[in-house]
Amino acid sequence: MSCVTRWRVWIVLRATLILLLGIAWTVDALAYESMSVVNGGSIKGRVHFIGNLPDPSAFKLNRYPDQVYCGALSDGSGYRLLREVMVDAQGGLKDVVVTIEGVTRGKPFEFEETKLEVNICQFVPYVSVMRNEHPMMVKNLDSVAHDLQVYERDWEHVFIMFHRPALTKGGTQDIVRFTGDRRGVIMQCGMHPYMQGHGLAVDNPYYTVTGTEGLFDIGDLPAGTYRIRAWHPILGEQEREFTVAAGESSSVEFTFKAK
Repeated sequence: MSCVTRWRVWIVLRATLILLLGIAWTVDALAYESMSVVNGGSIKGRVHFIGNLPDPSAFKLNRYPDQVYCGALSDGSGYRLLREVMVDAQGGLKDVVVTIEGVTRGKPFEFEETKLEVNICQFVPYVSVMRNEHPMMVKNLDSVAHDLQVYERDWEHVFIMFHRPALTKGGTQDIVRFTGDRRGVIMQCGMHPYMQGHGLAVDNPYYTVTGTEGLFDIGDLPAGTYRIRAWHPILGEQEREFTVAAGESSSVEFTFKAK
């Protein structure tokens, strides 16, 4: 077999594998069945952070366009700071997506659209939840344009999901489509590099995103044993197994450390 033939065979096999993985991910996501949950249980807890907080990334405003407008959130010394790890005084970790994995039946899954805003050159919220094959709407509240870039998370390759080089006042909408088993995205602006955000896809309605105190509370779970996962875009993810009885509440704690 010649080198050219082997190369063509490799490309066909790789494309087939990607297609099959994508189909498997979609079928799994569609496998969830809505039902009426009577006397469901709940899982509550808190996500903690210990250790020294990572320093924020500093961007000198005069190196990028719209320095006056975007400088409304500067440090007062000509820099825009990007804080990727937010912790309250008691160590509660913000922006953690907590999901219950492997739930195939439960309360209605009414997630229809991911909605974000661009406000003073930042994504709000910083961490979003999305659903594969569903819309994502980004609304620009700024009086300046942005270069919206959305990528699938992958540390070795670049997989662009969609690109809007002129995110104007009206904003834009597109469909979130993951390939293979990926389910996370990185968002950024090509004009303002301190404008960054993250997203994670969910395949059932049992999820939440921690607020400033790091607390979470997920209810209406059918009795059973599940896996609970805590995902932070910078600090990584952790997973636990827990059992919940009908009408009762279980408790789980997560602790993240600085990398």
